[in-house]
Parts: sequence; C-alpha cells; structure tokens
Amino acid sequence: MSNRLAATPNDLRAFWMPFTANRQFKQNPRMFVKAKDMHFTAADGRKVLDATAGLWCVNAGHCRPKIVKAIQDQAAELDYAPAFQMGHPGAFELANRIVDIAPEGLGHVFYTNSGSESVDTALKIALAYHRAKGDGARFRLIGRERGYHGVNFGGISVGGIVANRKMFGTLLTGVDHMRHTHDLEKNRFTRGLPAHGAELADDLERIALLHDPSTVAAVIIEPVAGSTGVLLPPKGYLERVRAICDKYGILLIFDEVITGYGRLGAPFAAQYFGVTPDIITTAKGLTNGVIPMGAVIVKNAIHDAFMNGPEHAIEFFHGYTYSGNPIASAAGIATLATYREENLFERAAELSAYWDNAIHSLGDAPHVIDTRAIGLVGAIELQPIAGQPTKRAFSAFVRAFEKGLLIRTTGDIIALSPPLIVTKKQIDEIVSVLRDVLSEVQ
Repeated sequence: MSNRLAATPNDLRAFWMPFTANRQFKQNPRMFVKAKDMHFTAADGRKVLDATAGLWCVNAGHCRPKIVKAIQDQAAELDYAPAFQMGHPGAFELANRIVDIAPEGLGHVFYTNSGSESVDTALKIALAYHRAKGDGARFRLIGRERGYHGVNFGGISVGGIVANRKMFGTLLTGVDHMRHTHDLEKNRFTRGLPAHGAELADDLERIALLHDPSTVAAVIIEPVAGSTGVLLPPKGYLERVRAICDKYGILLIFDEVITGYGRLGAPFAAQYFGVTPDIITTAKGLTNGVIPMGAVIVKNAIHDAFMNGPEHAIEFFHGYTYSGNPIASAAGIATLATYREENLFERAAELSAYWDNAIHSLGDAPHVIDTRAIGLVGAIELQPIAGQPTKRAFSAFVRAFEKGLLIRTTGDIIALSPPLIVTKKQIDEIVSVLRDVLSEVQ
C-alpha cells in the first residue's frame, strides 16, 4: 500500500513541477492561496502585484465576477459533453464570438486545451490542407530560432529554444529554422519596432529555395516572440514574410498564444501589425487562464478544402476529449464579454505609451543592457553573470517576490505582461520595485 495516504497536505514531494527548479523551490516554497483583480495573496498573507498576468494569460485580472459565475452556472447545468459527433450550444457560441473579433477571412475555429495543442493542431491542419488539395508533396515546416511554440513534439520541432529541444531526440523530420531577429548591437534601447532586421525575413525564401518551395507546407512564427524574451519584429519584417509565403504558396501561421486577446491593444497581433496570416493559434487569454482551453482560427478556404467527400464521413481525423468543453466554453464566452464590456483591448492601447515610457525608464538601472516594450508587454534584458547564465535574472525574480511583485524571467531577461486592468499607479509600482531589485541583486 502506498504511504502517500500518510502525507500531510503540505508535503511537496509528489508534485514534479513544470519549468521549475524543483529542489530550490521545495526548500523555500513560494505559494499563492488567493487572487483578486491585480493581486495574488501569498501563503503568508502578503499581497503580490501580478506583473505577468499569471503566465501571460489572466488578461482581465483575477477572479472576475462574470467569469466566475459563468463557470459555476455551467458546472451545475452541463458539466461535460462529447465533442465527437455531438455538440453543445456553448462551443458554437464561443466560436462565433472568436470569429467576430478575428481578422477578416478567418472564419472557423478548432478547439484545443492549450497553446501547445493549438500549435500541433495548426501544423496538422497545414499538412492535411495541402494533401486535401492534392498537393501532398508539401510536408516541410519552417520555424525560427528562439521561437517558442509550446512543448509538444510538433511545437518543439518548429520551436527554436535549445533547452526545450536538446533532451528529446531527433524530433520531427523535414523542419528547418529561420534566424531570429534579436540584434542588440543595432537595436539596443529602441523605442517602438526595431529599425534593423527586416531583411532577415529573406531567410524564409532562402530556406524554401534550398529545399524546393513546392515541398514547404507552412511557416510558423510569433508576431512578438514572447517566451524567449519579448523580441519585437523589425519594421517591415512581417510584411516580407507574408509576401514570401504568398509567392510560393506557403501557409503562414501566427502563434498568438501570448499576443492574442488584447495584449497589444488589439484583439490579435495580426490586426495590430496589419498582416493577416492563414492560421492563428490561441489559448491563454481565451478563458482568462481560468480553465485550460485553446483555439485555432483558420481562413475559410482552409476549412472548406476539407469539406469534400461523403457527408457522413469524418473530414479531419483530429481532436481531443475536452475540445470545446462546456465549462471552458462558458469561461471563454464570459471572458470575451468582460473584455468587450470593460473595453479592455482599447484600455491596453491607451495605456501603451505610458507603459512604454515606464519600461524604458529602467534603461539606466544596474545590469540593464536593453529594454523593449509594445502594447502591454515589456522586457528588461540583463547582463549575464560570467559563467552563470540565468542566475542574475532568477535572483531578481526571487527578490521581486519577496518585495511583493510577481515577474517572469527567461534566460537573463525580465518579461512583464500585466493584466489589462493595470492602473498607471500600479505600473509605477512595478517599475519602482524593479529598480530597487536591480540595485540589490549582484
């Protein structure tokens, strides 16, 4: 018999935590027990200002009444309904609400449970679409160095973060990578989009020609590369990628798991930049982080290519037990309603200039070698400690928590993405605490 029944509720051994220094954490745990609006409550009763929207996802703030009630009501009415050959009204209503705010021409939604699943679903859709059109020779997928596309095998194959890939063998075949766009020497402390680097989009054409463009199915990029440290696209870069895709019949996938649902002050980064992809992957802010859910939004022509053959036949052999789950759907509907009723996308746009000034004001703080900001997302890049990469930023993360501020670090970069309900006073507090933290860490 397992001895786990004798474990106390605070026994931390069983939970193998994701993307965490488990040994360090369990020696000195950082626990949250409550949350409301812009703050978490730590186990010791301290309020902690959320400068990361949880994990890039709580865009409307924590424990919002409309979302809470929608989940409670749905759980009491219809807790689960199968998504294979059956349906429920909420999934269809939410899909319509997503399409209402999506770029024109993207009119169909396929549900997943996370950003990672959204990416793998988008890749499968892209490959199957070309085959459905009789163009099955298109099997290659192109990602980008430093790209983050979740942790499933498709996502880490097209992703370009070494630590996420190196332990897991050969991954998918037929994958290549464009260079990343981060150029500190030319673009350090740039306000707005970087002036240098649009020509890096030509990597896509070079790679396509290397392999034969008729074998390339899709390219996937984040409009703003979030998890690797908030890398903004150079001026004209996204437009050039779109043009190359059009030239060679390659599908363009925007991974908007982070930028979707208002992070840049528009529903999607596609609208912010004025570049429309063929497929958009989303998750996180779709349900305000409350219930796991993702959604892949596709152009009408992609969906319609599958709608052939006998009407009783399944058109696309893919899906999940929890696709369009009733409670997740209710959370999504209430989340989108909250964004709309409180004008949170517009609010993010209005605050973006203030946020930009605040982030760049840290350019003279100790250890800072670059600052970047767009919409309500920002980054402070730190000089790594020689021979100890990531240690300085991690020390800043721990010190910030001790001072009542939740930040996120990736490598030696501090990444910030507060809920869209953040106030100017709270932005000032974020910057003030960070300046103190940076003056204290070694």
